[in-house]
Amino acid sequence: MTFPTTRLRRLRKSELLRSFVQETRLSPKNFIYPLFVCPGSGVQREIASMPGNYHFSVDKIGEECRDVAAHGIPAVLLFGIPESKDEKGSGAYGDDSIVAQAVRAIRGAVGDKLLILCDVCLCEYTSHGHCGVVQNGDVDNDATLALLAEASLSYARAGADIVAPSDMMDGRVRAIRRALDESSLSHVSILSYAAKYASVFYGPFREAADSAPQFGDRRSYQMDPANVREALREIALDIEEGADMVMVKPAMPYLDVICRARQEFNHPLAAYQVSGEYSMIVAAAQRGWLDRERAMMESLTAIRRAGADVILTYFAKDASRLLAC
Repeated sequence: MTFPTTRLRRLRKSELLRSFVQETRLSPKNFIYPLFVCPGSGVQREIASMPGNYHFSVDKIGEECRDVAAHGIPAVLLFGIPESKDEKGSGAYGDDSIVAQAVRAIRGAVGDKLLILCDVCLCEYTSHGHCGVVQNGDVDNDATLALLAEASLSYARAGADIVAPSDMMDGRVRAIRRALDESSLSHVSILSYAAKYASVFYGPFREAADSAPQFGDRRSYQMDPANVREALREIALDIEEGADMVMVKPAMPYLDVICRARQEFNHPLAAYQVSGEYSMIVAAAQRGWLDRERAMMESLTAIRRAGADVILTYFAKDASRLLAC
């Protein structure tokens, strides 16, 4: 019999010993911090459904990014909210797009101290709220690709390190990779939202980005939550098309998908702890139902344990402060 010779509790008797044998470790270097850029000047407006997160105008975004870098976080992900919207999401592309302006402002503020990632999608910019061009009541996959490539070029020219297509159009990675390479921007990386599910957990984000669809939903292009084999096919195709890194989104309800992706692929793997995951923990903590810090760290540890190399999380600054203690 192994008991009492084998006593696993021996390695749990003190905080120092538990830390010494810990299998999964978190660091600020594992985090990417999402930020929302809005029109105007002097704007730092808290997002009601995501307490502790803000809309920043371009003139304020640099200051925020200096704070992010000071926390030891290596990267930010930018989402833009345009002055106006139209059917083709033209606010997403062009040298004067809100995100391109923000990229230049951040570069001026922090230089190369942060990696700048830019979300590539049209949903925040279209009047109908869908992630691509709508024709005859449906999103036209192929007509959308050129616009996604144009948006990616705008961000890359402004100084982005990484473009991150989140639209879930078939063939978007190839279209973006080709556009970047043909424009002498082959050094810019692509982080593909390869397995992005049609999830209810995006609700607070859609308020923050004013990106809810005005008709129907996104199930015709985002993934069915019931499917995991399809996620692996999506990831494999994006890697074949030129993705440098891949992502699973959301994170906590899809830990099994993250684990399978880690087992199947050697590419850097990201997971997005989305707005609904964040807001549930914050709301429960505000009601006294959960310990905020412990729930935050347990959820982030679980995502790392499942196999994610990096985590996009609205908790990035709070978690980094705790890890520094």
